Amino acid sequence: MSPHRTGRRRAHRFVAGGVPLAVIAALAAAGPAVGAGGRDGDGDGDAHVVRTATLGDIPLGAFSNALLPGTVADDRGVDLGGIGSDIFPAGRKGEFWTVTDRGPNGQIKIDGTKRRTFPVPGFDPAIVKVRVSAGSVRVLDAIPVTTAAGKPVTGLSNQKGRDEAPYSYDARTPLSYDPNGLDTEGIVRAADGSFWLVDEYGPSLVHVSARGRVLTRYVPEGLGLTGTGYPVVEALPSVLLHRKINRGFEGLAQLPGGDLVLAVQSPLSLPDTDAGEASRTARLLRFSPAKKSVTAEYAYRFDPVNVVDPSEDDTSELKISSVVAVGGNRLLVEERTDKAARLHLVRLDRSADILGGPWDDDTTSPSLEQLDDPAASGVPVLAKKLVVDLGTVAGVPGKIEGIARVDHDTLALVNDNDFGMTDGEGAFDGQGRLVDSGVETSVVYVRLPHGI
Repeated sequence: MSPHRTGRRRAHRFVAGGVPLAVIAALAAAGPAVGAGGRDGDGDGDAHVVRTATLGDIPLGAFSNALLPGTVADDRGVDLGGIGSDIFPAGRKGEFWTVTDRGPNGQIKIDGTKRRTFPVPGFDPAIVKVRVSAGSVRVLDAIPVTTAAGKPVTGLSNQKGRDEAPYSYDARTPLSYDPNGLDTEGIVRAADGSFWLVDEYGPSLVHVSARGRVLTRYVPEGLGLTGTGYPVVEALPSVLLHRKINRGFEGLAQLPGGDLVLAVQSPLSLPDTDAGEASRTARLLRFSPAKKSVTAEYAYRFDPVNVVDPSEDDTSELKISSVVAVGGNRLLVEERTDKAARLHLVRLDRSADILGGPWDDDTTSPSLEQLDDPAASGVPVLAKKLVVDLGTVAGVPGKIEGIARVDHDTLALVNDNDFGMTDGEGAFDGQGRLVDSGVETSVVYVRLPHGI
């Protein structure tokens, strides 16, 4: 049991990829949260929370070793978390597919430089099916993401010099890079039962079989990723090589015809880091699974940071964490900081396509990211309409990373609790056990005053 948590645990059995697993003792029965248990039906006014459900405590080692025996020797007291990287309807009422990110990770400053820590380096990203019932989020199914040979991909950094160097929980011991590693974020399920994921490292689009094996990883041209245990295809624009560290692809949506929309979390660092930090222009890509190629690219313009989050004045904190298809070529796009989020409706018009133009050439000056007013410079920017400011909706947690459409006026939101981790040396106690942040994984249903 993680430090600072209490509660009665009960045995729970779930199935991973259709293969029965040993019972995982330690799934806590989470009691209904305030306001949980169904719709309140109180009027048509402002957006409001109608259900809140929480994931109980599942020791991360037990979870991981049930999927891939022997992968986690010591979970350091960390529970399953991070499944809020995205959420996608699974068909039955209250059931969703979710995906973890790369696993527990943090930052500790050593000699004035921040180091990226991986306290549970054996953790393997997983696709997790959950059911929201009353006040609880319960695990129904879990599928580990693996190489073609069924080995764990891990969540470790891929390439020295491009990705953050990986370190142990205390930032003192270097860990090995892993070209197979994935920092998974968005998820959708295709009609054939396979999954599509997006990843922050490449950034990349990853096609995964129904049993979790990576079929193909699509990366930017020129990435030069070698040594993987699955096929890698350089099919994305090379300009994406300028993605900000830890800010690759974050959002993924599936349009009615099967095409995918990929969102880069933050503006590209083009031509340099300073330009990316100051920019409010991010990029969305349209990918055709049938053609196995990018077919369109769009410029998306953030609102000023203090509009998204009145408590924030740092433009670099703006990010896209979720995109949701809502019919035709329409999308909900989530603009957020860690404390606030707003959802906008956009339409992917053909006239807004910038693929293959000067803005994909990293020698173009000024770059797309450097333009103070892209539209005034002749760049077609996606028009958007505010649907809801989640920062004004009581009961919505921070760091919402996944959004799914439940029905015409209800959204399911899930937060990323970072596996209960915080940054800094205080994340673990003197015995190397997690000092839990107390932030839980929650699924929150929000009813909108108008349908979408």
